[in-house]
Amino acid sequence: MTLEIWLLFAAVLFAFGLYAVVARRNLIAVLIGVELMLNAASLNFMAFNRFVATDPATGQIIVLFIMGLAAAEVAIALSIVVQVFRNRGGIRTDDLNELKG
Repeated sequence: MTLEIWLLFAAVLFAFGLYAVVARRNLIAVLIGVELMLNAASLNFMAFNRFVATDPATGQIIVLFIMGLAAAEVAIALSIVVQVFRNRGGIRTDDLNELKG
């Protein structure tokens, strides 16, 4: 497989994630969309690492950093979702239009 195929696949994956973030009204679906976008970025780094980079560890280190960032993001976002559900009784983004607690 060539670099162009991997980049096209990552672009499609990123587009699905962006659609999930923009079009969905459920906070869990938005979180899944963000994860898809992070996975697309990781796939781009690994594709460029495979076909372009001279040092094979460069892309892998960046992908490990993205994986750690994604894990931290999921932990914080899920705790926010649980707190919103406790306070509001639902997790629809349309209902979250004010900042007071």
